[in-house]
Amino acid sequence: MSTVTIRTIQPADNQALAVIIRNALTEFGANKPGTVYYDASTDALYELFRQQGSIYYIAEVDGVLIGGAGIYPSPGLPADTCELVKMYLSPAARGQGIGKMLIEKALQFAREAGYRKVYIETMSELRKAMSVYEKFGFKYLDGPMGNTGHFGCGIWMLKSL
Repeated sequence: MSTVTIRTIQPADNQALAVIIRNALTEFGANKPGTVYYDASTDALYELFRQQGSIYYIAEVDGVLIGGAGIYPSPGLPADTCELVKMYLSPAARGQGIGKMLIEKALQFAREAGYRKVYIETMSELRKAMSVYEKFGFKYLDGPMGNTGHFGCGIWMLKSL
């Protein structure tokens, strides 16, 4: 396997990343209202992640963007809590530990930024991702936290750092 590079998002990444995110949601039948599939911000992630307390990591192999994951201080969350957001990989990148690398990097940033908890919203269609989150120690919640606007997500998880 080629070397995987993890770096922060750049403006030129927006289009390729939006394609990966929307293709993954379509692939798993999760391209529905109330998800990032329809968020305008999905096409402008570089700009979104300029907000203080956020970061977005890109994974690439041989200069080709293959996925990413971010930390974001989503609206309505407690000050000590951030959200792990937009964790998506292209099909060829899955099952190689790249998602694990991205999550580890994101959680490290969250700790260093002073967050104490990390929240996730996901969907039952994304079962494989849920099992990865469980391995990282995320626990299921009975309902949503904050005000993300993603009413299409029916699974909520939280991890203490």
